[in-house]
Amino acid sequence: MNKTTIVRFVFALMVLSAATTEAQIFKKKKENTESPDSKGDGKKEKIKPYNKVITKAAKSDEGLFTTHIVDQNHYYEIPDSLFNKEMLMVSRISKTATGIGFGGGKINTKVLRWEKKPTKVLLRVVSHGIVAADSLPVHEAVVNSNFEPVLYAFDVKAVKKDSANPTTVIQVNDFFEKDVQALGMPDSYREKYKVSRLDESRSYIESIKSFPLNVEARHVKTYLAKKPPSNGSLGSISIEINNSMILLPAEPMKRRYFDERVGWFARAQTDYGLDVQESKTVKFLDRWRLEVKEEDLEKFKRGELVEPKKQIVYYVDRATPKKWIPYIKQGIEDWQVAFEEAGFKNAIIAKDPPSVLEDPDWSPEDVRYSVVRYLASPIPNANGPHVSDPRSGEILESDINWYHNVMTLLRNWYFVQTAAINPDARGTQFKDEIMGRLIRFVSAHEVGHTLGLPHNMGSSVAYPVDSLRSASFTQKYGTAPSIMDYARFNYIAQPEDGDVALMPNIGIYDKYAIKWGYKPILGVSTEEENKILDSWILEHAGDPLYRFGHQQVGDIVDPSAQTEDLGDDAVKASLYGIKNLKRIVPNLITWTKEDGKTYEDLKKLYGQVIAQFNRYMGHVSNNIGGVYEYQKTYDQDGAVYIPVTKSHQQNCMAFLQEELFDTPQWLIDQNIFNKIQYSGFVEEIRAMQTRTLNNILSLGKLQRLIENETANGVEAYRLTDMMNELRNGIWSELKSGKSIDTYRRNLQKAHVERLNYLMTAKDQKKLPEFGGYQKSTVVHASQSDIRSVARAELQILQRSIEKASIRTSDSMSKYHLQDVNERIEQILDPK
Repeated sequence: MNKTTIVRFVFALMVLSAATTEAQIFKKKKENTESPDSKGDGKKEKIKPYNKVITKAAKSDEGLFTTHIVDQNHYYEIPDSLFNKEMLMVSRISKTATGIGFGGGKINTKVLRWEKKPTKVLLRVVSHGIVAADSLPVHEAVVNSNFEPVLYAFDVKAVKKDSANPTTVIQVNDFFEKDVQALGMPDSYREKYKVSRLDESRSYIESIKSFPLNVEARHVKTYLAKKPPSNGSLGSISIEINNSMILLPAEPMKRRYFDERVGWFARAQTDYGLDVQESKTVKFLDRWRLEVKEEDLEKFKRGELVEPKKQIVYYVDRATPKKWIPYIKQGIEDWQVAFEEAGFKNAIIAKDPPSVLEDPDWSPEDVRYSVVRYLASPIPNANGPHVSDPRSGEILESDINWYHNVMTLLRNWYFVQTAAINPDARGTQFKDEIMGRLIRFVSAHEVGHTLGLPHNMGSSVAYPVDSLRSASFTQKYGTAPSIMDYARFNYIAQPEDGDVALMPNIGIYDKYAIKWGYKPILGVSTEEENKILDSWILEHAGDPLYRFGHQQVGDIVDPSAQTEDLGDDAVKASLYGIKNLKRIVPNLITWTKEDGKTYEDLKKLYGQVIAQFNRYMGHVSNNIGGVYEYQKTYDQDGAVYIPVTKSHQQNCMAFLQEELFDTPQWLIDQNIFNKIQYSGFVEEIRAMQTRTLNNILSLGKLQRLIENETANGVEAYRLTDMMNELRNGIWSELKSGKSIDTYRRNLQKAHVERLNYLMTAKDQKKLPEFGGYQKSTVVHASQSDIRSVARAELQILQRSIEKASIRTSDSMSKYHLQDVNERIEQILDPK
């Protein structure tokens, strides 16, 4: 047999195998192929008359599909008119075992298409990741390389041959009760908890409800797991999953294309139909469909505000405590001022849902309604997810999850950041109007996410630090140009500053971003629209009030886009913040005092002081090795990436030496410690100092220092200069001859341990950026100068320690230096 014959033979086998696999979809499993009347003769079950399947005993629910329950059997009755229509399936964990995480979290999103065959209904997965217009020749190639996989195959149980509206009936028990991967626990959870399989005997359908545009199925899945997060003796995990099946609009909304200079949630698509010489990925915005009514077009063109064809409406959950409802509503409608910049009035409104008597069928699960859901949960958070059409980015629905204990989070932040200047923040329980104002602030922030806006962490740096001490400035502009920053509360303001504002409002950037994303640009082509959008950006180029700074996870590269910070100078802002913490600590016992209760609140709020102090240290230390990022296009002057100046990095190092590495004695209050813990205050200081030390001596920061020196020479903050200043501060006792106390001994050992880490650190690879969030610097540790400098630092230290050890008369200092000297010897010569 020659080579050609062999190739043909193998190809034939492949074709036969593929055909066999496709054919298997239409085979029935043994337990499903025999009807109750077939007496095991193996004949295929025939399609039955409609009234034999959907009997008079059926409990039915009309909607997108009519759903039926007959003797624990669940059926979908699908109108034939909906076959081949695209639907979006969103899967969420609605109830979880303790330790798994948020309920309501999205775990899977797929576009589906129901397809009818003679005896089967197929549920296919549709991808919009790659496209080409169907009028182009390349469309056929895209279709051929984007074959729609079959998610599930259902037997046709019955048909209703109503000439006006024929329907097809399928049974869905197995679809929800068996382990269909796309509907169940995500792989990441399965791997984490060592899930082996689904226990079908403990898995069941909780409910299926049908609405005009969606079908909601809730089902409980129980998985056998070797490492469950809770209830370990059961060896299993039970979760409730909600699958939303949503009919997508017949006519997709017109897209608006993404620009990284304006922060926006967006989705990507590879378009092979574009007239370019390579495949190109395009991104377009997630946004609500806001359109001008035909009768208002002339008003809109004249610049008059008009109401949109369809408003964005949020209902506030019936379960929400009555006293908080007005504040949540205010947070929603605060965005009206931003939509006015886009030409709309009353574009977003808040409503109470109808009572059960007014509308017994009203449900927050109905996709026609967006709801602020109030959840009785100990989770201290709120979040604002949304569901959008993957073809156009149109936001179809959004439910804001409001967890009860978000109030605890607000109490902690407001206390630790403002109590020094704000009597209303002192104590463990706030007045209702104070908590209400905080709830309004969080409500507005979360609504911003549902409108399409991500966090803008580069916003708060636009304001000079001292402006945040000005009552007139802050009352007019708030504490940041965007409420989408994590610019919580004004920790900079001092007691003598008067009636300063303490939190942000819908700001200049928010209004600009909403206008950029939502203002209709009528009667122009997509290309012309993109030019107009670009001109709106260029109008404010270089103005920090209109800058978008991406949220960063992992290595913080750009220090001007950090969470929880305020103002344009981290050192100055943090010094003011520390002054206020020094005012809070002596009053902690008084401000948390209440007869008859334990010191639990004192412990929590002292922990908040530690956490806030750590934030300041992070804000400052991230400037060392930092690089500013200013997104630009070719028609804008200047660099996109600019290293932090040498002088500022040196100021940051001096700040850290004075405020952190020189033990912060003001935090060490024995009158507090003897009420909240029997031990641990030494460890808290050690952990705090070590955290920042390791951040400074992280591979990415050190590598960026090397690159900056290589590119800019003497203008750069050199790695050797930084290491020298760090060492001289941490080991200042070696020159002064002072005894070394417990805190400093711990810090010095931590320094040696980190240098040891740098001597053996593995290479750091480039990590996926996840849409700009995760930044990382590639480091070949063994071949970079990092190891060389670390070795030199250890050798310098060893020589200094040997001299100082001879001079010191303090026995504990001597033991410490002898120990550290031995450790360095083992690092330098491990043999």
